[in-house]
Amino acid sequence: MIVLGIETSCDETAAAIVTDAREIRADVVLSQLDDHTPYGGVVPEIAARAHLEHLDGLIRRAMSEAGIGFGDLDAVAATGGPGLIGGVIVGVMTAKAIAAARGLPFVAVNHLEGHALTARLTDNVAFPYLLLLVSGGHCQLLAVEGVGRYRRLGTTIDDAVGEAFDKTAKLLGLGYPGGPLVEKAAARATDPARFELPRPMLGRPGCDFSFSGLKTAVRRHVEELGGMAGGVLSDADRDDLAAAFQATVAEVLADRCARAIRRFKEDHPQGGALVVAGGVAANKAIRSRLSTLAETHRMPFVAPPLRLCTDNAAMIAWAGIERFRMGESDPLNFAPRPRWPLDPNAAPVIGRAGVGAGVKA
Repeated sequence: MIVLGIETSCDETAAAIVTDAREIRADVVLSQLDDHTPYGGVVPEIAARAHLEHLDGLIRRAMSEAGIGFGDLDAVAATGGPGLIGGVIVGVMTAKAIAAARGLPFVAVNHLEGHALTARLTDNVAFPYLLLLVSGGHCQLLAVEGVGRYRRLGTTIDDAVGEAFDKTAKLLGLGYPGGPLVEKAAARATDPARFELPRPMLGRPGCDFSFSGLKTAVRRHVEELGGMAGGVLSDADRDDLAAAFQATVAEVLADRCARAIRRFKEDHPQGGALVVAGGVAANKAIRSRLSTLAETHRMPFVAPPLRLCTDNAAMIAWAGIERFRMGESDPLNFAPRPRWPLDPNAAPVIGRAGVGAGVKA
C-alpha cells in the first residue's frame, strides 16, 4: 500500500510518500520560519497563503523522489484538523482534488493522531502505550489503546509547553521559534542552578499541567535583571535563566508522567511503552529525563527521530495507512475541523482564567 500524505495545519507545508511496510519513500517539508519570524509567531493568513503557493510543488517533488506517479497511489491522506483553518482547508482541498481526479480513497487525519501513531511508524510500538504529546499547541497525556482509541489522562489547564518555550524565548530576547533557541541557550549556561523557578502542579494529584505561572516567574526575573523596558540581558543571565526554565519544564513533565504511568499500569498491568511525541519531544534534555523515568518504571521509552517530532507529512500518511487498512476512509464532503480532540469523551478542563484548556485540540 502506498499513500500520499499532506500536512498543512500550521507553519510547515509538507508532503510524503509512505508504504504500509513502514518505508518512508519521500518526506519533504518547507518551513515558513522566515515568513513568521518578524512577527514573533505564526500569522494565520500568511501561513495559509504560503501553503497555497508551495503545496503543489512539494507534492510533485515527493512523487519524484519516491519514483512513482499518481497511478501508483492507493490513497491520499491529509490533515483534516485541528489547526489553523486556512491552512487545513488548503491541504484538505488539494487531497480531495487528487482523490477525485484519480478515483482514490481520501482519508482525513487528525493531526494529533499523526503524532500519536508516529512511534508505530518508526519503532512498530505495540498497543497499548502511554503517550506524552507535547508541542506548541498541545500538552496531553493519553493512553493509546488502538487506532482511534485514545483516553486522556491529563492536559494543560493553560499554556501548552511549546507555547511556554516560545513566550520564554521572547522574554529572554532569543527570538522565534522558542524551543530550539532556549535549548541552545541552556547548553551555554555556566550556572544552571542559579535561578529558582516554581514547579507548577508538581506533586499535585492527577496528571494535568500548568505553565502560565512558570512563564510569569521568568518574566519577573527578567524584570529584576533589567531586561524589560528596553534593557538587554547579559549573555550569562539569559543562558542561566534559559537553563533553569528548561530544567523546570523537564522536572514537571517527569512528575506528571510518573503519575500517569501509575494510572496507565492500573488499567494495563501487562505494560506498554512510554512514548513522547510532538515538537517539544525534540528537546534533548526532556528526552533524557523521560528516558530515565521510563527506565525507573521498567518501561520501554520511545521518541521518534528529531525530524519526525516536528510537523511532517510522513506521520499523516502513516496515520492514513493505519485507518485505511481498518477499512476507514472519508467522503469528499468532509469539512475541515479547527478543533478535533483525540478523546471526545474527556471532560473540558477549565484553567484559572476561566478559559477552556487545550482549545487548539
